[in-house]
Amino acid sequence: MNKTYNLEAPRAKKVPQKLQKHNDLRIDDYFWINDKENPEVIQYLNEENTYCDKILTHTKSFQENLFEEMKSRIKEDDSSVPYKYNGYWYITKFEKGKDYPIYSRKKESLEAEEELLFDCNVMAEGHSYFRLVGISISPDNKLVSYGIDTTGRRQYTIHIKTIATDEVKSEAIENTTGSSSWANDNKTLFYTKKDPVTLRAFQIFKHSLGQNSDTLVYEESDDTFGATVYKSKSRKYIIIACYSTLTNEYHILNADKPNGNFEVFCPRVRALEYSISHFENYFYILTNKDNATNFKLMRCKENERNIENWQEVIAHRASVLIENIDIFKDFLVVSERENGLNEIRIISSFTNEEYYLPFNSETYTAYTTTNVEFDTDVLRYAYNSLTTPASVIEFNMNTKSKKVLKEQEVLGGKFKKENYTSKRIWATADDGTKIPMSMVYRKGITMDGKNPLLQYAYGSYGSTVDPYFSTIRLSLLDRGFIYVIAHVRGGEYLGRDWYNDGKLLNKKNTFTDFVACSKYLISMEYTSAKHLYAMGGSAGGLLMGVIVNEAPHLYNGVVASVPFVDVVTTMLDDSIPLTTGEYDEWGNPNEETFYNYMKSYSPYDNVTGQNYPNMLVTSGLHDSQVQYWEPTKWVAKLRDLKTDSNKILLRTNMDAGHGGASGRFESLKEDAEEFAFLLDLEGIYE
Repeated sequence: MNKTYNLEAPRAKKVPQKLQKHNDLRIDDYFWINDKENPEVIQYLNEENTYCDKILTHTKSFQENLFEEMKSRIKEDDSSVPYKYNGYWYITKFEKGKDYPIYSRKKESLEAEEELLFDCNVMAEGHSYFRLVGISISPDNKLVSYGIDTTGRRQYTIHIKTIATDEVKSEAIENTTGSSSWANDNKTLFYTKKDPVTLRAFQIFKHSLGQNSDTLVYEESDDTFGATVYKSKSRKYIIIACYSTLTNEYHILNADKPNGNFEVFCPRVRALEYSISHFENYFYILTNKDNATNFKLMRCKENERNIENWQEVIAHRASVLIENIDIFKDFLVVSERENGLNEIRIISSFTNEEYYLPFNSETYTAYTTTNVEFDTDVLRYAYNSLTTPASVIEFNMNTKSKKVLKEQEVLGGKFKKENYTSKRIWATADDGTKIPMSMVYRKGITMDGKNPLLQYAYGSYGSTVDPYFSTIRLSLLDRGFIYVIAHVRGGEYLGRDWYNDGKLLNKKNTFTDFVACSKYLISMEYTSAKHLYAMGGSAGGLLMGVIVNEAPHLYNGVVASVPFVDVVTTMLDDSIPLTTGEYDEWGNPNEETFYNYMKSYSPYDNVTGQNYPNMLVTSGLHDSQVQYWEPTKWVAKLRDLKTDSNKILLRTNMDAGHGGASGRFESLKEDAEEFAFLLDLEGIYE
């Protein structure tokens, strides 16, 4: 990158804005960037993109090679494992050279004639961004509802079409979550509307085919809650789910009686979390009731739902997190996590015999997939690891035999799983807590402190990043990189307490855990500060923002994707999408204790005059989750205050939102640019 150091980076103008709360005054010189209707803002973003292009000009051919390399490993004419639902086999496939999926189905037999549902490649024509979600088939199999977003802001318009004729009906329901559920009469549809400003999903409407006006059936008045609607696997109930970070409430309606009134399943109780599954005459309830931190399984008769009628099925265990259940006619399948590892437990309803599926790897990912029928003894689950491509497996719960239905193909002829090694290692945090990491690298490298190493983490919302296989990642591993996922607190890798210890007034554990992992990797000579890189996105981008303030000397380069970095300002603005629903995660800064704590780590508020690593920061102009101005203002402030000659680059996707580009190949170009940025810092150009 030295050859481009003479280029002048853009400098955002300063317009001091006073921001006062709790007798504390903050000065935000770049607050003006919050207004994307201001032509100067768009001009500045374009200048940053131009600068990024110029700085990375010498890597363009390398980026193209990386893109083609990544693309060459993907089976372009691929298809999903079909699953059967209500008399039809459903299939998702991709065709060579095309960016978007094609959805189809076959009646009763996989040998039957294929019926096209959607060709998203055709539907995406003329749009710089396109996403289709929420495909919902009417019970009589004649109609399909679906949601479309063409901005990347996750505001979907629901459409309905007749499958046989491909005729799209005139009704178009705007500003929704995209998902919808049919009542059993084949003409009534329930869906969720969003607040047009905050994008909070809060209203449930009932739509009748051919009608011009829809009926509001539920509105969530608490602005810290969201709401959604879905149909039970048993197809008997339409269910409204009300949710916040800490509390759940459900409302149910017999799907045969769409004009009836929803009934509360169990009134909300602060910090009572639960989810419900219906089977025959019972509801099964996964809940943290009575301090069951890692959850327990209970059940009640469908007409005796009061909380005092809940009966325990599987007790709470301090060392085992229950994550999910799948109910079958003769079996109960429980997805658990113990010591960080996924476990699938199978219990026979008749004999009470139980056993676990065997997984022999030291670090892996396993989870149940599409299991839509009750009356079957076959379970579908997926398995992959850092060295093993993803596979979909069919397991007979009676005979205990299994069949691999599909294993992800890695094309190009170069990949052999035996050429790579994965393992789990543990660092020690400042408070003595052991922090697990999952690591993968190509066999044959010497641990002498000279290996480039990319350390990744997320660490928020209880979201666990399990060790997964990636064909894209091979482009780093085959060039000598070690890749590490740090399972820091704030996720649920080691159970629910692992999450609780990384949120609210414990949030700093997430950051210090990551730094402790970095120090351990250096001390064990897996890498050194000259060759260590960090990556994270969204809330993981917040993590990146904190570590470059707190320990910039440990990293040669950082990639921060759509980073949440202006924490205090965003959390004080309840007009911003998602803010009020985030109070249980970060705290409410209208309370002084949370304000002060947040301010003490907020990356934007803590930028100082010091050296910073080389950084590539990405953003989306239409991002509804992390507003574009957060990374933009952060980069401007970093440029103004940093004391080194390292490069800070900002790449804003002017056509997309939080998830970046929508096409499967367009998104690879973003990956190629990020990888080229890292490899260039290592002096690797091919």
